[in-house]
Amino acid sequence: MLDKDSITANLQEQRLEFPGLTNKNYFNFGGQGTLPKAGLEAIVDAHNYLQQQGPFSGKVNSWIAKRSDLLRQEIAAELGVRSTTITITEDVTVGCNIALWGLDWQPGDHILLTDGEHPGIIAAVKELARRFQLEVSTCKLRETLNGGDPLAVIKSSLQPRTRLLVASHVLWNTGQVLPLEEISKYCHDNPITENPVLVLVDAAQSVGCLDLNLQELQVDFYAFTGHKWWCGPAGVGGLYVRPEVLESLHPTFIGWRGLEVDSQGYGIGWKPDGRRYEVATSAYPLYEGLRAAIAVHHQWGSPRRRYEQILELTGYLWQELRAIDSIICLKNTPPESGLVSFLVNGSLTPQKLVTALENQGFFLRTLLDPLCIRACVHYFTVPSEIEKLVQALKELI
Repeated sequence: MLDKDSITANLQEQRLEFPGLTNKNYFNFGGQGTLPKAGLEAIVDAHNYLQQQGPFSGKVNSWIAKRSDLLRQEIAAELGVRSTTITITEDVTVGCNIALWGLDWQPGDHILLTDGEHPGIIAAVKELARRFQLEVSTCKLRETLNGGDPLAVIKSSLQPRTRLLVASHVLWNTGQVLPLEEISKYCHDNPITENPVLVLVDAAQSVGCLDLNLQELQVDFYAFTGHKWWCGPAGVGGLYVRPEVLESLHPTFIGWRGLEVDSQGYGIGWKPDGRRYEVATSAYPLYEGLRAAIAVHHQWGSPRRRYEQILELTGYLWQELRAIDSIICLKNTPPESGLVSFLVNGSLTPQKLVTALENQGFFLRTLLDPLCIRACVHYFTVPSEIEKLVQALKELI
């Protein structure tokens, strides 16, 4: 049974770090997290420092390089990998595009998508296919949400010329968590395709939510953002590239940050690690904001502890929603992530219901496929917020 008093007391001080929680009941971390005070202060401090010291000077450039390295190290520690495998990007979509466009495609190569992917990634794959005469197909993983084997579906969908599987770790519309370790191992060693199948993962809903070790998962490319479950500022994300496939992934957008240079400053080759996919000048103060946000989470607990509490609180919301006759949760079992998607049988459409909830201070979002409402629960959500949301839903429907 959920120990509501203990959870609330344990979170009281931590919640003071998030000003965005003070005047609302926030359930949209899968869209954007609430930036902690320390994150905002770090961004402002960094801007002030850059202006005071330069802003373009040897001292500032050295500071930027060191702070960028620190961010890669702290991201890598969260993901269970070496910092050399991390590329700093702006968001998930940029990371996915680095992987998609950097491979040596040949006409007739095949890309396998799942039916739970974000429209932005689907659009990128379609344009890639048009330019390089590739084949694309979609496997139906969403039908395994409440039974069935995602790996079996993928096995039956591979073709002899499949080069890449594009899948989300946590499906953004249903909250389903895919068994990536089993999927990656099979794709790399399967008897069906001419060559090992590479695995590109959209990690928009997993980083900062799940307890991760990418070395164990054996994925090839893992694209993520800092502004959702990590609650960092919008505009900073990353890409993990498995060391074994680094040399087969070529930079597409190219700039000075990705180059090794000679004594005269001329580019003589790529950086030996994930930095080769970084391009040029970025909003470096945002890096400090993400570092500060990650530190705030660590002050409360490890990734494992945070994930366990997410599951406990998400299960509570799922249980309370299932007790309402006019609400149908997409999952028949307690969620394995912080996402709870549900259908409502009532007079209000999902869009109108979400708007009505927002007018009362409850922030959720509508999804179009399937047409449903998604609530996101973080480790610092308190049980009383869940109970208020459930009561508001009962009154509106």
